[in-house]
Amino acid sequence: MTTDKNILSRFYVLAAAFVLLFLIMSYQLFKIQIVEGQKYKDLAQETVYRNFNIEPNRGNLYDTHMNLLATSVPKYDIRFDAITVSESNFQKYASALASELSRLLGNSKSFHLQKLKRAREAKNRYLLIAKQLDYSDYIAIREFPLFNLGPYKGGFIAEQSTVRENPLGKIGERTVGFGNVGLEGAFDEYLRGKQGRRLKQKIAKGQWKPISDVNEVEPEDGYDVISTIDVNIQDVAHHALLEQLEHFEADHGSVVVMETKTGEIKAISNLGRIKDSDKYYEKLNYAVYEPHEPGSTFKLMSIAAALEDKVIDTSTVFDTEQGMVKFFDRKVYDSKRGGYGKISAAEAFEVSSNTAFAKMIYENYKDNPERFVNRLYNMGLNDKIGLRIKGEGQPRIPHPDDSNWYGTTLPWMSFGYGVSLTSLQTLTFYNAIANDGLKVKPKFLKQVRDKHSLIESYTEPIVEGSVCSKETALKLQDLMKGVVENGTGTNIKNPNFSMAGKTGTCQTEYWIESGRYISSFVGYFPADEPKYSCIVVIHKPNPKIGYYGSTVAAPVFAKIAQKIYIDTPLKDEISRETIQSDIASGSYDKYFKISQDYKTVMPDLKGYPAMDAVSILENLGLNVNLIGSGTVVRQSIKGGTKISNNQKVNLISS
Repeated sequence: MTTDKNILSRFYVLAAAFVLLFLIMSYQLFKIQIVEGQKYKDLAQETVYRNFNIEPNRGNLYDTHMNLLATSVPKYDIRFDAITVSESNFQKYASALASELSRLLGNSKSFHLQKLKRAREAKNRYLLIAKQLDYSDYIAIREFPLFNLGPYKGGFIAEQSTVRENPLGKIGERTVGFGNVGLEGAFDEYLRGKQGRRLKQKIAKGQWKPISDVNEVEPEDGYDVISTIDVNIQDVAHHALLEQLEHFEADHGSVVVMETKTGEIKAISNLGRIKDSDKYYEKLNYAVYEPHEPGSTFKLMSIAAALEDKVIDTSTVFDTEQGMVKFFDRKVYDSKRGGYGKISAAEAFEVSSNTAFAKMIYENYKDNPERFVNRLYNMGLNDKIGLRIKGEGQPRIPHPDDSNWYGTTLPWMSFGYGVSLTSLQTLTFYNAIANDGLKVKPKFLKQVRDKHSLIESYTEPIVEGSVCSKETALKLQDLMKGVVENGTGTNIKNPNFSMAGKTGTCQTEYWIESGRYISSFVGYFPADEPKYSCIVVIHKPNPKIGYYGSTVAAPVFAKIAQKIYIDTPLKDEISRETIQSDIASGSYDKYFKISQDYKTVMPDLKGYPAMDAVSILENLGLNVNLIGSGTVVRQSIKGGTKISNNQKVNLISS
């Protein structure tokens, strides 16, 4: 009886366990199918179907003449699946494949053959053969023996990626930029385009096959951006700066060339020295991001403030006192031993007298230094330009309310110590003086285009008011002409064209090591009809070779000005209306004379009679190849492009 009860009890326990297990399983099934059903359906769907983002083609970046600065090109990594190839195919084609790989990639045939054999022995399904091949090499390698059998029989794997290339190489590399740096970063909103989306189904061997889907979104390619950079001027600026950096064994330097009336940046070169080397490369965008003490180039700002406040005139006389003046416990020295005696403010600017400028500002503002500082602020010198290029440095003009304002701060500010400006910020002020006091904002963007259609145009200058009165600006222009004619810049004086500007020499990091200088020159040319402004700043030249702005930086300015003057006439284009008018009236003698004045520029001749176009171009010294007859519909050299004697040009007419 007891035994039967025990058996029955065990049966009930077992039955209860089964019932409990059944209930748990039922609950889990209910939870999976009903409560979390959609989650697992989505997971299953995701395993078989997946939406993939499709990257758009990034737009091209051009200079002002439509020369490529940056473009996207496809690159290919080639890999080998050593398992999917049959033994017979491997034995038959491996040797021939190794021969072709040796020819294309280098290394010996035996090297490549052993590499293939080791991959097969190791059952490597992803052997790297070559990286970053261009399209022509990709086309060639996929036709090699074995690889030409395809991915399954030949084990051929090609992975495409898109990389950004700079056709100019190292010239302007930092200006062109990458990622969020430089022009690439500044105009990314136009260049990047919009991602697309495409549904794909997973098939054998981990492959994904595109399938049609109503929600499919095609990618939108990025727009093309036409910048203000001129590659010809960029090339000149780069090499002029590089030559001087190498000669003076300097640490780094920058050059910026700007079109005076429009504010368009035509060139910006930044070169830094490789550590423990005599080589230079585009290390950082010093001109945009690096504030530094400008030294004597700041004297233009000081005298502008004094003239605006009418506390002096250019004829006001100052005694340089044997070249040394004491303020409190510190002394100000002139570069000329013994000083300049009693000189006018204009002469003080020309010879860059520190003592005269210290007296000029201290004597007139010592009782109210805030007046001087506020004038500098009103000129916009304490504000960033507001560039689209990221990383602009913050300028600094000390204020009397600052905790580190001392009695010597004011006189030292007068000749550019204790203040900080970037090269481009300094240039912007000088450019305003060349514009009779009118300040235009530096800009890098000219147009945004979608293939052949214009999206946005930025040809109008961005005017930001005046830094001073026209009366003051005209006086300052005369002072800067005097620097080149009679002062510290006479070594770059050119009999063929005029220049105006200011030299600067500033001792820097003197608390670390004496003999560290910043040499600079900033100005514009031609002096009477300013077309370009330019700044050259060179940091830490070897003082044993030279360190004054006149000898280190000014020659770079002169070389750039000389090259631009030779290659770019003041009026550098012939309007179509002029050509049409001359042709219509038969005034070839008149047009020939005009064309000789502009012999470095290609006219736009589309729509003109073919024989007339040939005559015009031959008069310009070009080698013309005419295809067809009738009127010109296309020319191989775009209108406005710089040309050289005997250059070949194709004209297509119909």
